[in-house]
Amino acid sequence: MKNTYDESLMRDLLESQKSEITEHHIYTKLSGKIRDPHNSDVLKRIGRDELRHYEFWKQHTKQDVRPSRLRIFIFFWTARIFGLTFGIKLMERGEDQAQTTYARIAEVIPEAKSIIEDEDRHEHELVEMLEEEHLKYVGSVVLGLNDALVELTGTLAGLTFALQNTRLTALAGLITGIAASLSMAASEYLSTKSDESGEDPLRSSVYTGIAYIGTVFVLIIPYLIFSHYLVCLGLTIANAILIILVFNYYISVAKDLSFRKRFFEMVSISLGVALISFGIGYLIRVVLGVEV
Repeated sequence: MKNTYDESLMRDLLESQKSEITEHHIYTKLSGKIRDPHNSDVLKRIGRDELRHYEFWKQHTKQDVRPSRLRIFIFFWTARIFGLTFGIKLMERGEDQAQTTYARIAEVIPEAKSIIEDEDRHEHELVEMLEEEHLKYVGSVVLGLNDALVELTGTLAGLTFALQNTRLTALAGLITGIAASLSMAASEYLSTKSDESGEDPLRSSVYTGIAYIGTVFVLIIPYLIFSHYLVCLGLTIANAILIILVFNYYISVAKDLSFRKRFFEMVSISLGVALISFGIGYLIRVVLGVEV
């Protein structure tokens, strides 16, 4: 029987059909890469549901629709590289538009409401099933990142004006940063060991140390490449803002937290400390008459 849907509704139906078959392939591919049997089974079940949804839309469009290979590639590898939680939740963020489309379709095809209910159930199941080790230690990563950003950005700003020599600043910054990272890792180990959070003290210290030392190297790189101290300081501050931007976006997606508030809070603290240290470095140079 030929359908009698208008052009706008048919476009919505085909768009929904394409989305369902695309997500079917994404969930199915990911299920084969998940070691946890429970998580893998849930992904397979959701993948089968998406295929069932695709068949439902096909009954109304009377057409076969190919999945978006680009979208499959992007979200599959995003989940593989940045973690299942981040990849899936990033994909689920696009569900808001799909929900609006489904609501329009449901006005003409009441059975579409069951698809909406399935999509809501998927979100809850995904939130419940997604347990990744690195997300349990977000607090340790935040500690390492935040301390490195605040302490080293401030230290580099002070040293930049006190020394006005990029190589000496890089050397002093590296020594300070590496020593501080070891100190922070040790402190995190002792702190985690003394509480009852259930986290592994060694892993907590490793996550803190890696986050700290990684931030140190990113902040110091400009001093190893460029020769003008003010250019280096500007690039270091830009790198600090970029680290804050990327990290907070990742956490806002993976942990469903506010991006804007956390981003501006970390930027304000880091730049505030850098500005104060910048002034202190200048005053010390003038008062002590240091010439390097």
